[in-house]
Amino acid sequence: MSNTAERLFELPVETFATPPKSLVRAVGKAIGDYQLIREGDRILLGLSGGKDSLSLLHILRHFQRHAPIRFEFAAVTIDPQSGAFDPSPLIPYMEKLGVPYFYVREPIMRLAETHMDNNSYCAFCSRMKRGLMYKTAREQGYNVLALAQHLDDLAESFLMSAFHGGQLKTMKAHYRIDAGDLRVIRPLVQVRERQTADFAKAAGLPVIMENCPACFDMPTQREQMKQLLRAQELGNANLFKSLATAMRPLIRDGLDDTFE
Repeated sequence: MSNTAERLFELPVETFATPPKSLVRAVGKAIGDYQLIREGDRILLGLSGGKDSLSLLHILRHFQRHAPIRFEFAAVTIDPQSGAFDPSPLIPYMEKLGVPYFYVREPIMRLAETHMDNNSYCAFCSRMKRGLMYKTAREQGYNVLALAQHLDDLAESFLMSAFHGGQLKTMKAHYRIDAGDLRVIRPLVQVRERQTADFAKAAGLPVIMENCPACFDMPTQREQMKQLLRAQELGNANLFKSLATAMRPLIRDGLDDTFE
């Protein structure tokens, strides 16, 4: 594995895109509701190159400049070396922005052939990427990992858990990992997917499309939930507002354990 870290000089803030007020309000509310960012935090953003993580990159910069809380942030990209997905164009982009950036290469596809048990490739890849992000955060002295899942992702996870797992669960907004040394935050938990898509398009963010053949050979459970929610929302404009209210205790789960 090659782990290259580049700490770069600050460029003018004009190189960053200004997020719309609707995004700022939604993220600001999540920060307040779930106490996501605290004084002196050193936040490492998991940057895949998709519209959501790129949007969060610029949103974090906005809050770094305007929020009363002082915090640092950097980004990490895990390159799985799958052949079908190449996030390396992020390297010059992050250099232009001047954000501390860590680019980690790991042959996850090849490792899956010999180390994967009964899990799907997607589950194996996700677990490997998360472990590498934890490792990078520890090595570089960051105490918080920021992930870019949004409200649509949480709703899909909620339905998948209920339909296929027989449990009421979804992703948490803020929790401490089992090892106890890192916190994980999701600042976009009150943001709709269409909001990040609109921002990424309007700002011309360099979105890198995920096109891993292992993920797209057949429709996934998550895609089925996405289509179900889309159909239901056509007849219920308040669907996601209702789901957000229903999921709130699940999203909040683990927050009390983040206080030292």
